[in-house]
Amino acid sequence: MIKLKYKCMKCGKCCFEIPGNSGTKRIPLYPEEVIMMIQIAKERDLNFMVMEDLVFPDLINHKILVLTYRIILDKENQCCPFYEKEIGCSIHDIKPLACQSYPLSLQQLDAFRFEISIDPLCKFVKNYYDDLKKSKPEILKKIFSMEYPKAEIFFRKNKKIQFEIRKLEAENKIQIPREINLQSYNKYLKEWEREELIV
Repeated sequence: MIKLKYKCMKCGKCCFEIPGNSGTKRIPLYPEEVIMMIQIAKERDLNFMVMEDLVFPDLINHKILVLTYRIILDKENQCCPFYEKEIGCSIHDIKPLACQSYPLSLQQLDAFRFEISIDPLCKFVKNYYDDLKKSKPEILKKIFSMEYPKAEIFFRKNKKIQFEIRKLEAENKIQIPREINLQSYNKYLKEWEREELIV
């Protein structure tokens, strides 16, 4: 196998909506990332908007816990407002964690094993797909030497959020329903205040 080293080709696949799959390009942002990006957008006079992404109703406090947001893509181009055709990501050095780990994501298979998922839409991945498909995790970690540590951080942060929710539930500070009907859920979304969960 040729010696590979991932390099962003600035194609923007990670920044655009997938054609024919409206709403499938989901760039998750943590609340603290949203604050930073709003500030940058103001400085650059960009139209930057987000919507709630991962939310849970808290039955004790009658609040909606907001864990993540997602970027509302630019209507005209269906892309992230920070994407520029000439340079790619215009906030590359400070982009959100989900973007820093792209095209990788980690998924836990069981208590001891993880799987490295690679987005097949990425131009680099497309160009070297056969080689990447045959590569063992240790090799993938070297090929994606900058992205893999970020994917680990992203994975651990999501785990921390899960543990924080469980801890708050065990302390009877919040109550997240395990089952909820759509009518109640929509009512809560409409009527309850929001509270961001930051870990």
